[in-house]
Amino acid sequence: MTRVLVTGAGGFVGRHLTPILAAAGLEVHAIASGAASTGAEGCRWHQADLLDAGQRHAVVAAAKADALVHLAWYARPPDYWQSPENLRWLAASVDLFSYFAQTGGARILGVGTCAEYDWRYGYCTERVTPIAPASLYGTAKAACGSMLESYAAQAGLSAAWGRLFFLFGPFDSPLRLVPSLVRTLRDGQPTRCTAGNHVRDFLHVADAASALVALLQSPVTGPVNIGSGIPVRIGDVARRVAAQLGCPERLSVEEGPAENAFVGANVARLRDEVGWRPATDTMSRLDDTIRWWHAPERLAVKT
Repeated sequence: MTRVLVTGAGGFVGRHLTPILAAAGLEVHAIASGAASTGAEGCRWHQADLLDAGQRHAVVAAAKADALVHLAWYARPPDYWQSPENLRWLAASVDLFSYFAQTGGARILGVGTCAEYDWRYGYCTERVTPIAPASLYGTAKAACGSMLESYAAQAGLSAAWGRLFFLFGPFDSPLRLVPSLVRTLRDGQPTRCTAGNHVRDFLHVADAASALVALLQSPVTGPVNIGSGIPVRIGDVARRVAAQLGCPERLSVEEGPAENAFVGANVARLRDEVGWRPATDTMSRLDDTIRWWHAPERLAVKT
């Protein structure tokens, strides 16, 4: 593997992933939907609308990559859960995989989500926990991963599917858990955490990017959970934010409904087959993220 094409390279995960690939000595071709970014050195940037077949095929042909990391998708919260855009991205993704193979591509890493699983089972294990999404987003991602695996077997491709769990970190959407807590608490507002007893597998976005690169460079195929393996209560995350900001009195933590109270990742494949573990514990990463979001200039970060 010498040349990698990355879709969604300017997004939440992509902006952390491309520098890791470049530092590994790979020639990185990064696709952004807007103006070509200059944020990651060592990358060759391409501007393309991947929902347009002509632009999609042109950028794949121009890159001549032997590996593909497909991050791009519609991900604007909270709309993405049930948006019809999921159907457009599913169709575009399947065509992207096919055209990439036709132009000589050999390795594909698609990026999915823990929302593909049936959360009633709590502890999610690849090929064991049923796939039963509760949203159009999860359904489309599950279909995409399944079609990639079937097509790869038919076409002689090497393909893996990384299922991301609950990410946090710099440049996340301000509407998500950590930045929304930081903003409301910092602004002096009373803040409610309404599912404090719920447990989730949180992972810093830079660690997720590192795990995806390790998966890409490994021979592992099929679905692989991308998580910390150490679930944390949402209430504990909220209390940590309030404590770091020095205003625990502004936070009230309530119990949520019993449904889907625990969603954890079995990371045995990631740990034992890929050979990846997070370098730092979740709470240390959370402290770094709180400080990042607390800086005054972060007010300008968009969704």
